[in-house]
Amino acid sequence: MTDSHNYLAIDLGAESGRAIVGSLEGDRLTLAETHRFANGPVRLPDGLHWDVLRLWSEIKTGIAASSEKFRNRLDSVGLDAWGVDFALLDKQGALLANPFHYRDERTVGMLAEAFRRMPAADIFAHTGVQFMPLNTLYQLLAMALQQSPLFDAADRFVTIPDLFNYWLSGGITNEFTNATTTQCFDPRRRDWAGPVLSAMGIPGRIFGPVTQPGTPVGLLLPSVAEETGAEGVQLVLPACHDTGSAVAAVPVLAGNPDFAWISSGTWSILGAEVRAPQVEERVRECNFTNEGGVSGTWRLSKNITGLWLVQECRRAWCCQGEPLSYDEMTRLAAGAEPFPAVIDPDDEVFLPPGDMPSRIRTYCADTHQPVPRTKGQILRVALEGIALKYRWALESLEAVIGKRLDPVHIIGGGIKNRLLNQFAAEATGRTVVAGPVEATAIGNILVQAIGLQQLGSLAEARQVVLASFAPEVYEPRSAAGWDEAYSRLREVMKKC
Repeated sequence: MTDSHNYLAIDLGAESGRAIVGSLEGDRLTLAETHRFANGPVRLPDGLHWDVLRLWSEIKTGIAASSEKFRNRLDSVGLDAWGVDFALLDKQGALLANPFHYRDERTVGMLAEAFRRMPAADIFAHTGVQFMPLNTLYQLLAMALQQSPLFDAADRFVTIPDLFNYWLSGGITNEFTNATTTQCFDPRRRDWAGPVLSAMGIPGRIFGPVTQPGTPVGLLLPSVAEETGAEGVQLVLPACHDTGSAVAAVPVLAGNPDFAWISSGTWSILGAEVRAPQVEERVRECNFTNEGGVSGTWRLSKNITGLWLVQECRRAWCCQGEPLSYDEMTRLAAGAEPFPAVIDPDDEVFLPPGDMPSRIRTYCADTHQPVPRTKGQILRVALEGIALKYRWALESLEAVIGKRLDPVHIIGGGIKNRLLNQFAAEATGRTVVAGPVEATAIGNILVQAIGLQQLGSLAEARQVVLASFAPEVYEPRSAAGWDEAYSRLREVMKKC
């Protein structure tokens, strides 16, 4: 009988976190969720933050539950999280301040200030990253403008997964895939972008060596092992950026490099897998980003506001005493008339937390469209807007790389919204292959297995995904209405 290996993935998302154990036996992977918990921002007088201490407690609870369920037979643990947010540590390794949330308003106006200090074309040439106010670079620039005393006290910069990896193992790392999300990293030099940091007044000394995914860091700290019952368990770096882990789990058929992928969740991220970073001017004009992947791959991609719109609608209605489940919301959207109006989900009005239904109605009024009134109409506008933006991003991506991408693989928790999956097929005119839902945890687990030499390659890992998880396939059924709606979208959004 083939030996079974157990790997624990701690997967932190913007809305929730989970602990999932993957048991690998031969070419079959089975999953067992052992802990799940909510995540979200906390507002303090100085702004919007993450509650990293509560997350740390939940992480240890997840390790303990996994160790108990698998009778202390875990080979390793790996942790992934979202990009761009960070913490600063002093010389003793102490956390200097509670990390800010990327939706905090301190980055308002920072793009203009950054371009005053260095032209946008030069920033892109050094970093290859799309311009978004939430990027690490502009968060750090805001600190520089405020003459933050934290820079004087700081010894090391760590992203969110780096912070938790340090607390787990005692080793301070800057993992590669998450470093590439910061717009502080040079993808061609494979090192921090010193000229950009200098122009922004950000101290380059706080950025440490970059560590590749699949690297074993060491055993869990004795204090963590004792508290969780996970003695002798290795910490192995997966692709610590959650999208990097998710894309590692795309169930690609061997010999088909011409696919697109969408990681669907709070954010939708649409991209292609390429062998080298693309920093040509056309890429910058379309505001695509280059982020590091596993086994020498790069992700040429674009962030699209995803189910954040639906999540915030749900939160607003709950606050008004009208709680709805996501299934109920999907049914309301499915029953509403198609294309009452179109929205660009990436308009800056939709970025901060707030009353999303009112914002959608106001956007439609301001763009001289019919204003959706019912919950179903509002949700329909949101989901159709996301799907239409998929089409726009896919067409732009194909123009950049010079080839048609088919099929479109959609992975991640957002595939539970089957209506959006079908809309994606209709809007793009492509076959959509949806699954696996826990792609991020699966990719995390499989990179751990590669790091411990229990799988030989990324291609072998993807064959495990194909053998273990059956996808759902959505075919475009009718283009009726989508072409006209797409033309309306192009009229109300900034052109690429």
